[in-house]
Amino acid sequence: MLAGIIQEIWRYPVKSMAGERMSGCTVDARGIPGDRGWALRDERSREITNGKRLPLLMQCAASYREQPTKELIPPVDIILPDGSATGSDDPEVNAQLSSVLGKQVTLWPLQPASNKTHYRRKQFGARLAGRLAHFSAFRAALPALTSVGSMNARLRELFSRENDEPIPDLSLLPPEVLEFTSPPGTYFDAFPIHVLTTSSLRTLSQSNPQARWDRRRFRPNFLIETAPGFEGLVEADWCGRTLRLGDVELKCEIPTARCGMTTHAQAGLPKDPSVLRTIVRDADQNLGLYASVVESGTVSVGDRVELI
Repeated sequence: MLAGIIQEIWRYPVKSMAGERMSGCTVDARGIPGDRGWALRDERSREITNGKRLPLLMQCAASYREQPTKELIPPVDIILPDGSATGSDDPEVNAQLSSVLGKQVTLWPLQPASNKTHYRRKQFGARLAGRLAHFSAFRAALPALTSVGSMNARLRELFSRENDEPIPDLSLLPPEVLEFTSPPGTYFDAFPIHVLTTSSLRTLSQSNPQARWDRRRFRPNFLIETAPGFEGLVEADWCGRTLRLGDVELKCEIPTARCGMTTHAQAGLPKDPSVLRTIVRDADQNLGLYASVVESGTVSVGDRVELI
């Protein structure tokens, strides 16, 4: 069934910085080569960080000097919010980023999945929670466990939820992201591919026409222009299904639970808390979907997207 066409393709060289728009790409089991190939580490917590904690990251932009491959993560050039430039191989890059962000950070390329220390969350209990999350009984209990107390307060802060709003269901996430800041060997939040549709953006723009529902707020890898007949928040109905994009096949895994990153200012977009309030209220707190790769291949702008 024709679901639409590929309208845009995006790769994000540095986690939480603005990305690169592409006319086509290859996709393998780890997603688009070079996507989130670099990330910043907070040197105080010794933990990989992101735009949730450092909103100014979203006003930086990064681009690769050469095309990444499965085996190679090349250096990146970075444009800072004031328009000045630096690079991942500049000896002063960490000092420059720390000065801009107001926190001591270091820039890191992807590390091997075996380097668990690099990816591990430093909060007390994270390792235990990650191990327990492999058991279905614990996962079933997570909504209740996170509904009260200090864990609830921490999640409300992390996801920028108000007191009367729900928090995301952590039981839907891969078990390893309770223990690690990302699946080891990647800097993804949960899965290697993020899909968003024009139908969902139109639907939410009708709910809140004063906000700017620019796709850059939501950082998709693939923006799909939906075919006639697909209306509303269509991605919510695709979870568990397979999408074919060009000659790539994706398994639609889970809806993308949204956080305060969607509200932060970035180039050409003002800070707007109403964006998240609308998503939580009118879209069950989700926008877009996460996917894993079933069949590797190539995708280009204009390719058909089929729901199979």
